[in-house]
Amino acid sequence: MDGILEKIKSPADVKKLSPVELEQLAHEIRERLINVVARTGGHIGPNLGVVELTIALHYVFDTPVDSFVFDVSHQAYVHKLLTGRERSFHTIRQPEGLNGFMLRTESEHDSYGAGHAGTALSAALGMAVARDLAGGSEHIVALAGDAAFTNGISFEALNNIAVQTRRMIVVLNDNDWSIDKNVGAIAEYFHKITANNTFSNLHDKAAGLIEKFGGKAARHVVRKAEEAAKGLIGPGMLFEEFGLSYYGPIDGHNLPLLIETFKFLKQQNKPVVLHAITQKGRGFQPALEKQKKFHGLGPYDPESGETKSAGQKTYSEIFAESLTKLARANEKVVAITAAMPNGTALDLYRPHHPSRYFDVGIAEEHAVIFAAGMATKGYKPFCAIYSTFLQRAFDPIVHDVCLQNLPVVFCMDRGGLSGDDGPTHHGLFDISYLRSVPNIIHMVPKDEDELQDMMYTAMLHEGPSAIRYPRGTGPGVEVKAQPVALEIGKAEVLNDPGRTDVAILGLGAMLPEAVRLKEMLQHDGFSAAVINPRFAKPIDRDCLADFGSRAGLVITLEDHVLAGGFGSAVMEVLNELDLNVPVVRIGWPDAFIEHGKPEALRAKYGITAEAAHEKAKPYLSRLMDRVLARHS
Repeated sequence: MDGILEKIKSPADVKKLSPVELEQLAHEIRERLINVVARTGGHIGPNLGVVELTIALHYVFDTPVDSFVFDVSHQAYVHKLLTGRERSFHTIRQPEGLNGFMLRTESEHDSYGAGHAGTALSAALGMAVARDLAGGSEHIVALAGDAAFTNGISFEALNNIAVQTRRMIVVLNDNDWSIDKNVGAIAEYFHKITANNTFSNLHDKAAGLIEKFGGKAARHVVRKAEEAAKGLIGPGMLFEEFGLSYYGPIDGHNLPLLIETFKFLKQQNKPVVLHAITQKGRGFQPALEKQKKFHGLGPYDPESGETKSAGQKTYSEIFAESLTKLARANEKVVAITAAMPNGTALDLYRPHHPSRYFDVGIAEEHAVIFAAGMATKGYKPFCAIYSTFLQRAFDPIVHDVCLQNLPVVFCMDRGGLSGDDGPTHHGLFDISYLRSVPNIIHMVPKDEDELQDMMYTAMLHEGPSAIRYPRGTGPGVEVKAQPVALEIGKAEVLNDPGRTDVAILGLGAMLPEAVRLKEMLQHDGFSAAVINPRFAKPIDRDCLADFGSRAGLVITLEDHVLAGGFGSAVMEVLNELDLNVPVVRIGWPDAFIEHGKPEALRAKYGITAEAAHEKAKPYLSRLMDRVLARHS
């Protein structure tokens, strides 16, 4: 017999349900989330925490006329289940399946796409102002977690909401977590509100009366309870100071209360904030016990929550262990993360050097400028930020770090394709956006041991450095006991046949493809050199001068966009050296790449040795005379 969830084809079906059926729907959604994400991987904890909130929103409001803007939007799985995507939900984060985030091209109910934190309030305000200008009456609701308020963009939006729109609803989904525990004054502020006993008692009474009376009585009690509670807390309530009327905190899992409260807020002709307390991972004990792990993860056992071991250490883990070692030898080494201690593996560093570990919250711009300030006092900050998230701090990188030539090290995890998380998380642009900036050096390791050497090199370097490394595991190379410093801008020639027909430069994770390509070319009768460039900036000019004058073809491979990437840098240097050798570049096209398995996406877009071989064929045919002459 079908359950209630299977009958939900659109939000209109949610509105037909009785209170008892709504509770059953919440139960079925949690079961579906746990079982599907166990197979696909994904953000299970955040979604389990917003089941009732999302049901209540769809019960009261009317998408796609009304718009819901989810901050980050990794918590939109429930929204997808209620907006016509229940039958395809098993494909979430799978190749050609549903995206793990909101995607405007996926559904008319996805009003705004996202994958980074702190964007919801600004986007929702833009929608609300556009509605006001057009004379519309639709509702705009922004759903943002408490962690989003550690991001400066949220406060820039708060500064403008009350003066720019007459009506907008902000839902503060307060679960006390981003990925790790929230940090900073804002987190402390929310904690003080929710920990106030008098405040909590008033809201318990308000909740009971709302459920009992509804309508005008509910609105009256909510208003009076809020006024009394805010008087006890103090006149300087954060949101009130920004001009938004504040309601809450209320139980974010109490469906009848949420529905009545949203009905009340729907009638308000002013910007409002509803503070809802939720429990990340609710309904799944393993997710409650290990909230950090179950924020987002790969497939797991739906009963026990156990996950399979990768079998070897990831690049992130090698980074953290190497940094721990460097900090042990150098008391000026400090680690900085922007709310990603788990994702960057700095939680492995933290116990060893707690006084030299700083989590600044979801505030990448601040992290970079904070690091610059420390660097002026002789410290060596290692900023561990995903490549895709470091994009947010481009101006501080230029203005605060590179312009002043400060020795800040940017350790860019997820440099390259990020797989199932899709276009918001692929780190495919960092070479392009960094190599044009003066003073910075940019390194890309071929394996785990070289990552450690590059970190050591960066520690010794007197200016800014960046190191990009991929998600997941590497070749499995053992890391030596003591790192060695690399010569800045010096490539490593792995294979030099002397008489070189083709020079292949395989950057970082693409080096194995370069080796495979060499073998293909050898099979065709061509001699090929394989070079590990190590540096995306500065390029080894001497190496290119040597092989550019000897080889009849240069091939570059990179896990990065072609536009402005490593291959472009190689071509620029060859042009400056007045070497007319043709260059075949292998990298990602000028497009946003969808989510999927990295191997399948590389095959689809031609980021392989086979694709390089095929692309090189017109040039190889011209080199055949050279090969034949050598053998005659």
